[in-house]
Amino acid sequence: MIFENRIAAAKQLVAALSEYQGKHPLILAIPRGAVPMAKVVADELDGELDVVLVHKVGAPGNPEFAIGAVDESGWTYLADYAGDVGASEKYIRNEVAAQLETIRRRRAQYTPVREPIDPSGRVVIVIDDGLATGSTMLAALHALRAKKPAELICAVPVAPPDTLEKVRGNADRVVCLSAPVNFHAVAQFYVDFPQVTDEEVIAILSASG
Repeated sequence: MIFENRIAAAKQLVAALSEYQGKHPLILAIPRGAVPMAKVVADELDGELDVVLVHKVGAPGNPEFAIGAVDESGWTYLADYAGDVGASEKYIRNEVAAQLETIRRRRAQYTPVREPIDPSGRVVIVIDDGLATGSTMLAALHALRAKKPAELICAVPVAPPDTLEKVRGNADRVVCLSAPVNFHAVAQFYVDFPQVTDEEVIAILSASG
């Protein structure tokens, strides 16, 4: 399955999540790519939009390759292969500290005039534009589970089957439109997949606030 762009993928997710319309779900985007998608889902399901801030922990010399992720509380998920790619304990400590600083900076940018929306007792749907290793989604789900939502749903257009298996144990439900075996990167499943900027995120959240 190939998606025209993030908005087209979001509209397909809306159809898969239609049973939550009328339940005032909290739609949480993993920035930045998922924010325009989550806006579509929140609008269509009459939900509320916010972000869940997590950041991947990159491999030594290859920051785009996730070896784990950290959430706003500092809780860190590490993949079992982290040591195999040369990530020492000191490297991980320093990388986690750097990503926590990024998270704090983003929170100050994205929602400067309000606290994050409380997910306690809510139907919470976490949106990303796709999963590769699943590290950031796992960190997001862990952070949200601690806040006791009524139901915790992971919703993505595309992910490899092995990643979906890792995620399933951390959500009450996983909605994934396509789970191809020949998965290399999320971008390969989109015709148009531009970077989403901080400015776009701020504009979307400000309009929804």
